[in-house]
Amino acid sequence: MILITGATSGIGKACAELLASQGKDLFLVGRRFERLQGLQKELKTNHKIKVEVSPLDVSDSAAVESFGKKFSSELSQLEALINNAGLAVGRDTIQEGNLKDWDTMWDVNVKGLLYITHQVLPHFVSKKSGHIVNLGSVAGRWVYPRGNIYCATKRAVSALTETLRQDLLGTGVRVTEISPGMVETEFSLVRFGGDQERAKAIYEGMTPLSAKDIAEAVVWALMRPKHVNIQEMIIYPTEQASTTLVHRRNQS
Repeated sequence: MILITGATSGIGKACAELLASQGKDLFLVGRRFERLQGLQKELKTNHKIKVEVSPLDVSDSAAVESFGKKFSSELSQLEALINNAGLAVGRDTIQEGNLKDWDTMWDVNVKGLLYITHQVLPHFVSKKSGHIVNLGSVAGRWVYPRGNIYCATKRAVSALTETLRQDLLGTGVRVTEISPGMVETEFSLVRFGGDQERAKAIYEGMTPLSAKDIAEAVVWALMRPKHVNIQEMIIYPTEQASTTLVHRRNQS
């Protein structure tokens, strides 16, 4: 069984669909329970697999702790955890920044990843097996203007992934970071407060990555032999060369 956070849309949903097609049982969590239930029904019907779902805000430490206790039996059966839940809010400069937005990004992208990982790790270490895949971002390595806090949270994810790998050395637990460039999901829509025109403009004149592109990379890393650990994978669309260099067709 594989646990996926933020499974209601985007990369998390694409990972669930791809893993289900390969016969993997799933445990899906997210904040939008109706979406989870719809996905659960779809995957069970189409692939005849076991799919557990639970509403969960990973940034709520008490809720995550309760989740860990309630589903201890299920967590003990996990073979992998995909830490996909994450978001960006706003594109302000630091001097103009909204403190609430800052807190939201730190709470979900960093604390949430730590909270859920902390619940799963004892089970992995106990059975000397397991795989943690953290969804990072190229923004965690190469910052960009007005990316400030989001970039900082993803750099923290990168550092935490590396130290996890060191702390877990000898336990048999593998740790991987997947760092995408521009992926067209609900990410930009959330970042711009639901402004569809502004979100769509991010991808104008170029072909971004899809959620499925990233899901394929995640699943490939998971399926390597036990003695192989994919430490990090950086994935850009062909028309993006850095966080700030993007080739846009038919634009002057």
